[in-house]
Amino acid sequence: MARSGSLSDFERRLVAQRRDDDRLDREQRRQDKEREKARQQEQVEARQREAEEKTAALQEQVKILEEVLTGILPRPALTFERLMATPKVPPFDPGELGQVTAAPSWNEFAPVPPQGLSRLLRGRYQRELAQARARLAAAEAAHKQREAQRRQALAVAKAGYDQKLTQERARAARRNASVAARQSAFAAGQADAVEWFAGSLLKASRYPDGFPREHQVSYQAQDRHITVDAELAPVSVVPSVRAYRYVQARDVIEPVPRQDGEIRQRYDRLVCCVALRTLHEIFTATPAEAVAAVTFRGRVTTVDVATGKPSRAQLVSVSAGRPVFDELVLAAVDPQACVARLNALASAG
Repeated sequence: MARSGSLSDFERRLVAQRRDDDRLDREQRRQDKEREKARQQEQVEARQREAEEKTAALQEQVKILEEVLTGILPRPALTFERLMATPKVPPFDPGELGQVTAAPSWNEFAPVPPQGLSRLLRGRYQRELAQARARLAAAEAAHKQREAQRRQALAVAKAGYDQKLTQERARAARRNASVAARQSAFAAGQADAVEWFAGSLLKASRYPDGFPREHQVSYQAQDRHITVDAELAPVSVVPSVRAYRYVQARDVIEPVPRQDGEIRQRYDRLVCCVALRTLHEIFTATPAEAVAAVTFRGRVTTVDVATGKPSRAQLVSVSAGRPVFDELVLAAVDPQACVARLNALASAG
């Protein structure tokens, strides 16, 4: 009977153990499932953030294009003074060559005096003194040689710096003499000086990446009229993607295309903004007695699909006299309507 009861207790313990094992196994699977779910959720959120960040970068790019005109209105106009050069050489930095190393000290070599008064100790101490003096003399000679080499290298480095500074000052002086001469010629109304200054301010104007900088400037002194022929950015400067979205089912970030009509609308507006910006930059940087009117003609280089050859199509042409242009509130105008109005006024005149 005891044996039978003992076996029954064993079986109960075995069942209980299996039940505990099953419970632990279920708990482990539940935790694994929750961890996997959390990992997948983190991955989804990370991919969504990536899509949002790419979209934000895209929107910033579009915003920069939208502000091609209005973004430069607060900037000060270019002047001849700002075209002057200053030497761009930082102060001389000798680096490690400017660090003088400490000379050897007798304390580094001096032997410890003997404690006793025996002749043997005194004799050994005298020998140690002689050896220490010899080592000190050698260290001093080596230090003197290193210092001489350092001073020589420092002198060479300083001479090189002085030469560079002299060259940079001479370059700046030549540049400034040239600018001053052009300023005098500009004041006298010489066409080449006016063209140079207008070209310089257009060259200094900062545009977003992807914009060409080619332009030609001509000046008719009798009419005080500047004409700018410029290369425009291609339509591809407007992003063909409107946004990015994360597709969880396929675990991909895919672009949301921008409609062709929107691309063309944004590009046409951008072209007009460039035209108005050019007129603004020239009028604000030149006096009325030098420039009375400005014409901007913008062209873009494309490939003729019929011939496969490069083709330069004129996309915009706008002219304005200074009094009419000065009346504009560029921060509030519709660029396309403004260009149309200026051309209408020019035709009527």
